[in-house]
This record gives sequence, structure tokens and C-alpha cells, in this order.
Amino acid sequence: MTLDAQTLDAQAQTLLAAMEAQGMKDFSEMEVAEAREAALAFIGLEGEPEDVASVSDATVPGPAGDIPVRVYRAPGDGPQPVLVYFHGGGWVIGDIEVADKPCRSLVNTLGATVVSVGYRKAPEDTFPAAPEDCYAATVWVADNAATLGIDPARIAVAGDSAGGNLAAVVAQLAVKRGGPTLVHQLLIYPAVDAGGEYASRVENGEGYLLTKSAMDWFYAHYLRGPADIEDPMASPLRAADLSGLAPATVITGGFDPLRDEGAAYARALTAAGVPADHQHNPTMIHGFWWMMGALEHTRSSYDQAGANVRSAFGI
Repeated sequence: MTLDAQTLDAQAQTLLAAMEAQGMKDFSEMEVAEAREAALAFIGLEGEPEDVASVSDATVPGPAGDIPVRVYRAPGDGPQPVLVYFHGGGWVIGDIEVADKPCRSLVNTLGATVVSVGYRKAPEDTFPAAPEDCYAATVWVADNAATLGIDPARIAVAGDSAGGNLAAVVAQLAVKRGGPTLVHQLLIYPAVDAGGEYASRVENGEGYLLTKSAMDWFYAHYLRGPADIEDPMASPLRAADLSGLAPATVITGGFDPLRDEGAAYARALTAAGVPADHQHNPTMIHGFWWMMGALEHTRSSYDQAGANVRSAFGI
């Protein structure tokens, strides 16, 4: 499989062939409960769980009730920098458990505390429930720095796919609403434009795990209607002003339908004067950050992105 003279990673080809042989249905062909069950299969692709200093579950106050969070702490004494993480899954599937192994890997890659947020999901809670929960959790982290043993001057946000959307939105809300101050935003193949037309959605719309049909299915469950497409809390690329945001690392994959909008967001940030490092992975499919156990390339992406976040943390 090639695209623009670039060959799809051999391990990714093997993985996709295995999924096809198993008869895995597209998410757009599933009911919500079935899709959520299917998401659990990704846990088997994530490799072995890495040891961290401690893991604890808590709830934090949100706009519509308590929000579950999981706090992972790195070894070492003293206040640690913190990464607030929002899982992917199209705002419909995925949860703290599915994101557990990637969060552990992030703790060790960064040498920092990671707080994973179990925000409300659609269709039970449609837009803007998820971004409001994610912002509330980030504020809670900043307000409870002493209890958490973290440094409130070194807070970053991160997320993959729909979680990348939420991290980008939280970074915008942090400026718009007067805090908390963030030092970095790590956007892993983010969905940043609910209604745009991009070549990658056509080129990669079938056959590479995330399909155009699945994207439409996720958005149909998440958004209340077409008017939400224009809202920057749903489509952060459509914000009128991106200046003053935290520096960003934007990760994209060559065989990902979200490739082009991620690249467009990195360019828009740069044009607005926001430092943005676009780290493109030309041989990768969507979801590769959750596939450390199946794709050898994934570790190098963690290390490359981690170097930026560690620099932002001053470590």
C-alpha cells in the first residue's frame, strides 16, 4: 500500500490484514454499545503496562456532576510537572481503562504526573459536554496542585484523535477564560475541523482503520446539529484568533483521514505566532499511539513528542 510514494508500515499492513481476516466491522455499522465493546480490543495492541510510582482514582467536580480521573505519578519527590490527558474514541467510545497503558508510557516518557480524564461521552451527553468536563478537570488540577504534588506553573494538556480535539479546545478555553496557564499542548492526530473537506479524508477514507464513514458516525452522535460545526469548541481550527495559545506539538500519520486537518492546525498556530512542531509520521495509520505492542514505530513517536513536552516542563 502506497500513498504519495510512501509505503505503509509493514507491521501496520499486517495488523490491518489481521483485522480484515477477523471480519472486524466498521464503527459506522455498529450500535454504540457494540462499538464501545470493540474499543476494548485496542488494549491488546498496547503492549505490557509500564510500572509507575503510583496510580490512584478520584472524582472531581464538573459542570454536570463528578468526573472520574486517574492520577499516575512518576518516581521522585517534590512537585512534578503534570500532563492532563483526554482519551480518543470519537467522543463516543474509549475510557480511562482503554487509555491506561498509553498514560503509563507517557508518565515514564515525560518523568511527570499524568491525570487521565473520564469525560462525558455522546450520545448520552452531546457537545459541549466533553470539552466542558475536560476544561473543568484541568482547572481542578491547577487548583489542587498542592494536594496532587504537582507544580501549577508546569501544566500541559494532551489527547489523541477526539482527545486531541479536546486538548486543543481546552488550550483555547484556558486563554479565553483566563486560566489556567498551560506550558504545552500535545495534539496526537487531532480532529480539529468537523466540517472541512480534506484530501486525506478521501485518500485514507477506507482501509486504514479509521474510515470516513466512521468519522461521520462519530460526529453524528456527538454534535447536536450542523450549527455546531462552526463552533470553535467543536472545530478548534475555526477559531477566529489562535494567538497567545500554549506552544504545541501536532502529530499526524500519513495514512490517517485526519492527516490534513492536523497539518492545517499546525500551520494556523504558526501563522498566529504560536510555536508549533508538526511531527509527521508518513508510514502510520490512525490510532498508532495506542499500538505500542504491535507497531515498533510508536515508541519513537513517544520519545520525539516527549522531548518537546519535557523541554516545556524544563526537564
